[in-house]
Amino acid sequence: MAQRFCCPECFDDRGLRDQLFPSLEPGHGACDFCGTMDTQLVEPGKLANFFELLVNVYEPSEDGKSLVEWMKQDWQLFSHPRMDIAHAKELLGEILDDGEIVRRSFAPSASYISEGLAQWDKLRDEMMYANRWFLDVAINEERLEQLLDMLIAPPLPRQWHRARIRTEDETFPIEKMGAPPRRRSSNGRANPAGIPYLYLGSLPDTAVAEIRPHTGEVACVADFAIPEIKAVDLRNPRKLVSPFILSESSAIGQLRADLPLLVRLGEELTRPVQPAGAAIDYIPSQYLCEFIKKKGFDGVVYSSSVSDGINLALFDPAQAVGGTVALYNVSKVSVQVVAT
Repeated sequence: MAQRFCCPECFDDRGLRDQLFPSLEPGHGACDFCGTMDTQLVEPGKLANFFELLVNVYEPSEDGKSLVEWMKQDWQLFSHPRMDIAHAKELLGEILDDGEIVRRSFAPSASYISEGLAQWDKLRDEMMYANRWFLDVAINEERLEQLLDMLIAPPLPRQWHRARIRTEDETFPIEKMGAPPRRRSSNGRANPAGIPYLYLGSLPDTAVAEIRPHTGEVACVADFAIPEIKAVDLRNPRKLVSPFILSESSAIGQLRADLPLLVRLGEELTRPVQPAGAAIDYIPSQYLCEFIKKKGFDGVVYSSSVSDGINLALFDPAQAVGGTVALYNVSKVSVQVVAT
């Protein structure tokens, strides 16, 4: 059988794509596994050492799942549309040079545990309902910083948008489209009252949706240019972290144990909050963003709970340069309900 080659798109992992594949002196062409054209290509066996470290995080179990299923669930590997379970098993079998191991059942090793999520839940509850400034519950800040460093956002768009509802037929000038003054800055998803951040949407629709308009209203939408910044991306931690940047199975196993904490932190910034409860319900996400800011980041990227776009909370509004203001008519507002 002729030698087959795989590519980074088979796995859709940024550690493999950006670091490991370039280090393996790849060729270029069409992938034999996922069909991607004009991409980096390596022999599957060259990835064996990296995947063996990952496999060591799991142990045989009659009640478990296949390695491919775990890798898809835990790390969102093999997420290319053509890499279904069968094709992913075929590729993993070639990587490990073992067609049998991909058919066996495994479970995560019990050697790796994390108290991070439990600590966060306790801290969250204390901040909201017991103590606000002098906390009894402690979270492992050193480990949290290490995890956040694995979630550095990829290069972001330079143009973003911010919206305000037009009042009394007045179109706001660009000078009034930025962050509010400190004394008028209310509690936000990322900022405490009195500490203004600049909230930006990736698209005009995103920016308008975030201000919860009513049908028939007119929104002023300003575009803002931002420089290259260092931000934490909390949209999808399982997709963003890469087990392949770690050189020991123990570190990979601990990262896997800590992933539920990162997922929860991402949820803090997207959870729908009623305006009446914002002063309390936003406290955990405000604490998280304050921690991120303290560690030298410029902002946080998070998913929009009301649109398909993404949001950026920029800690220093002065980093954004305002451009033009356009008007948008709100022609329809969609509401979706779910039975409780």
